[in-house]
Amino acid sequence: MDHEHAPAPATWGTAAQATLHCLTGCAIGEVLGMVIGTALGLSNIATVVLAVALAFVFGYALTMRGVLRAGLDFRSALKVALAADTISIAVMEILDNAVMLTVPGAMDAGLTSWLFWAALAGALLVAFVLTTPVNKWLISKGKGHAVVHQYHQGH
Repeated sequence: MDHEHAPAPATWGTAAQATLHCLTGCAIGEVLGMVIGTALGLSNIATVVLAVALAFVFGYALTMRGVLRAGLDFRSALKVALAADTISIAVMEILDNAVMLTVPGAMDAGLTSWLFWAALAGALLVAFVLTTPVNKWLISKGKGHAVVHQYHQGH
């Protein structure tokens, strides 16, 4: 991109903020997918596939919302979202779904079970903690959320 803005600094705070932004979209999609899959009685694999798909949709949508507001057209906003969030969302989804699948009984616990919700909250926390260093590295290389930073100068 040929913008004149300085790249985002690769601080832990910047990385945590980028990860939290990503986690917001991921969590919306993840929770929605887990709730829908569990409510419909889908298999664990089908539920995970649905949750991952929705996490990507909501993760990209949140980023696109911001860059569309900054004046980008839809196609350009989609390219920014794909560049900014794909690695972060993929890492986050691998981690949180691995936790959900390894906590005994979590996927089969049901929506009214504390085990389901505690495992999901724990899974998202693990994903946040372990994805933050990935985002810090990406930002230091001018990738990941550094791509979005140039459109959010007022934040």
